[in-house]
Amino acid sequence: MTTAYQHNIYIDESCHLENDIHPLMCIGYTKIASKDYVLYKNELKKIKLKYKAPTEIKWNKLSNNRLPFYKAIIDFFFENNIEFRAILVKNKAQLDHSKFNRGDHNSFYYTLVFLLLRNPWVNYLENPHKVVLDIKDTRGKERLTKLDKRLNEEYRQKYNRDSPFNFFQHIRSDENEFLQLADFFIGAITYKARGLHLLATSSQVKKDIVAYLEQKSGYQLDDGTAPFEEKFNIFDFQIQTQNKQ
Repeated sequence: MTTAYQHNIYIDESCHLENDIHPLMCIGYTKIASKDYVLYKNELKKIKLKYKAPTEIKWNKLSNNRLPFYKAIIDFFFENNIEFRAILVKNKAQLDHSKFNRGDHNSFYYTLVFLLLRNPWVNYLENPHKVVLDIKDTRGKERLTKLDKRLNEEYRQKYNRDSPFNFFQHIRSDENEFLQLADFFIGAITYKARGLHLLATSSQVKKDIVAYLEQKSGYQLDDGTAPFEEKFNIFDFQIQTQNKQ
């Protein structure tokens, strides 16, 4: 018997490595009703064909002459039943993994995915959901197994039931438009949060995209949104630190 999934959730992340040069990290998803997958996928492909755009949208490979295309993608998101949610972690160097994250950065990653999926304002307890993640390294299968285990542990502890997120898959971002959309939005958030839009050498198209996203969403990309925001939600993750005496 084939399981009927209520939602497809596509997760991507940026600046997620523990010892990279970036002071922050962001993880986020795009979420659609499973029944809308084929329709929305085909509509996004039509937009790409209309603007003669490349098959994959990546924040790090944006072109200055494709701003109308990028705005069309943003418009499509806000005009259709697609949701975005992200967690923005600032000052990640202050994370105390030994105290809060079972001693390692990877455990913090699983905690972030749990917090990302367990939006307290959304009822996910009724139907199963499919979770698709972008492949980041060769440890993909191991990460999916640990993520499944961690989510079940959290849900059994908090809700006395198994996790409703019971299908996990890794794919490459060039294979899926919704992973690309998550990358696009996360890229804009981290660009603004790192203050890159203020530099004289900043990419004009990236600054224009940040401004357009803020106009359409009604929020500043480097701040958190209202917690109950469903369409375009950003959780500004505050790291708890203790003052040393």
